[in-house]
Amino acid sequence: QILLTDEGATVTVVTDGKQAVEIVQNNPPDTFDAVLMDIMMPVMNGIDATKTIRSLNRPDAKALPIIAMTANAFYEDAQKCLAAGMNAHLAKPFQVEELVDTLNRIIAGSR
Repeated sequence: QILLTDEGATVTVVTDGKQAVEIVQNNPPDTFDAVLMDIMMPVMNGIDATKTIRSLNRPDAKALPIIAMTANAFYEDAQKCLAAGMNAHLAKPFQVEELVDTLNRIIAGSR
């Protein structure tokens, strides 16, 4: 969070996948430029949270950039994330420059 705020981003933090879905659902469309989705979260994992966000009946549900952030770095793990509707997969640990570059590329592509 600090790394992103240092880069000028406004960050909203939640602690589980259900909260991620709820915060997207309970805010107006286009409130968020992107979602950084951890895969291994309590209550609802990142794969299920992404599928739920993508299925919401709202104009930004399909276009909202969602980026997987996970320690699972295998090709199969990345494919699961992409198949769930995520736009990118970043394996931990990653460099802040890699995250910023990915965010800039995906957000620019979604507009």
